[in-house]
Amino acid sequence: MRAGAEPPALTIDTLAEARVSMATMNLGCDEAVRGRDIEWEDHTVPGPPGQPDITVTVLRPRSATAAAPGLYNIHGGGMVMDNRFSDLPRMVELIDEFGFVAVTVEYRLAPEHPHPAPVEDCYAGLVWMAERASELGIDPSMLVVMGGSAGGGLSAGVCLLARDRGGPAVAGQMLLCPMIDDRNDSASTLQYGEHGVWSRASNELGWTSLLGDEAGAEQVSPYAAPARATDLSDLPPAFVEVGAVEIFRDEDVEYYSRLCAAGVPAELHVWAGAYHGFDRLAPASEVTRAALATRSSWLRRLLGQVRPA
Repeated sequence: MRAGAEPPALTIDTLAEARVSMATMNLGCDEAVRGRDIEWEDHTVPGPPGQPDITVTVLRPRSATAAAPGLYNIHGGGMVMDNRFSDLPRMVELIDEFGFVAVTVEYRLAPEHPHPAPVEDCYAGLVWMAERASELGIDPSMLVVMGGSAGGGLSAGVCLLARDRGGPAVAGQMLLCPMIDDRNDSASTLQYGEHGVWSRASNELGWTSLLGDEAGAEQVSPYAAPARATDLSDLPPAFVEVGAVEIFRDEDVEYYSRLCAAGVPAELHVWAGAYHGFDRLAPASEVTRAALATRSSWLRRLLGQVRPA
């Protein structure tokens, strides 16, 4: 499959323009839910202790039951751009299929807000969602964390935080081409570093913006870069997906393998010919159709439910 023209590597000088460009491509909630039996509302919720409040958007079926599964979404954007609306097309399809009550979080971005601000904001949003599960109509035993790219890395980091802090019980983590290793030196990173939607140079900017001079150093927080975690035991079941022709391939495959070795139920899909963000950029492609069906299969098995025909 082809992504068309490859964007230039992101730099600190082009970041502001890239942020505007990405934001203008995102659908608003009204447009995303048009024609669907879905309602939405924004909430201002407590941020991390001593830090500003954060904004989340809640989307739910108008006919939601009192015990719906919950979906907590964390958007991508290399830790430096995009917003909580970027994954609305992905989310509304899952809301329609599974009856999810879904929450998508607006977290602070690097470099203005380096680690731990992004992951702590995301964790605070998850805590709010779990604490208000009854009010939101969510079954707290069926809470899934999902994110793609940087959002996948933040999802993995949030699950580590929840485990280590005795926080919300997460039923599963859906990690879509997650950005999890600040060392930026895997074989796939070198193989595809000058090509594709997200290049090695753009990846370096993202990690340096998040971590500063610590990026690539010996000691890096696993909550920022989950590949650095030495203990992956007792984490929620994981779905790991990545394209075969993108820089994150090898770090994601390794993370999956380490999850399995730690006794975490995990499932891996490496899609042949697929590049970073293929489902958003080529939604009608055969590989995207296969990937979406596979994600739904995992969610049905995880949640133990099959939506009636």
